[in-house]
Amino acid sequence: MKYTFLLAGLFITNLSISQHMSNDKLDTIFKTVSDTIQGENGRWQFIINDIPIICVTDVNHNRMRIISPIVEYSKLDEEMKTNALVANFHTALDVKYAISENLLWSVFIHPLKELTEKQV
Repeated sequence: MKYTFLLAGLFITNLSISQHMSNDKLDTIFKTVSDTIQGENGRWQFIINDIPIICVTDVNHNRMRIISPIVEYSKLDEEMKTNALVANFHTALDVKYAISENLLWSVFIHPLKELTEKQV
């Protein structure tokens, strides 16, 4: 019994101290780390170390998506394409790989409120 209450107490404590991510907090983080930034709360385009990044949030559905192009899809060999698909299934949790407009993209999808600064 003691262990059950102890574990439940730790779980409740962790839930209560978790911070809720918001568009305002994301805006502050992005403005702090980016070289250039455009957009407004809920949709940003910015550059970090010459890497273009896009972030879109949906507060009503508690979703956040950060995407960044990696390489032209036509430049990938079959092994790299297969490795991306295998990673999507086995090892990538919140990060996935996607193809759009002949580009391989890195896609980080996460519930917005539960997102931590470290994850961003």
